[in-house]
Amino acid sequence: MRLELGAHPGDPITTALVDELSAASSDFRDWWAQHRVYQRTHGSKHLRHPVVGEITVDYETFTMPDDPDQTLFTYTTEAGTASREAMNLLISWSMSSVPGLRQTEASEQA
Repeated sequence: MRLELGAHPGDPITTALVDELSAASSDFRDWWAQHRVYQRTHGSKHLRHPVVGEITVDYETFTMPDDPDQTLFTYTTEAGTASREAMNLLISWSMSSVPGLRQTEASEQA
């Protein structure tokens, strides 16, 4: 949020949100006052899905050269892991509604 406000310092919506959160939470006020800014462009995230459980995904971010306000996020899972199996299961559920797509194609896209 601090990166967003730094990129658009006069943005009234972001400023109003910071004001609202500051008024509602002493933890937020303390955190905001520390001025720590981290732009995470790659790494791993650990997610918990209500059906398939724990999933670890690796991510990369790509900022568009002609549009710095637009960012592409990619998420992948490591082959042969429980996370990949969980992701394949989720993909198979969503792809089952795509006419003409074979199950092997859906698994290969993970």
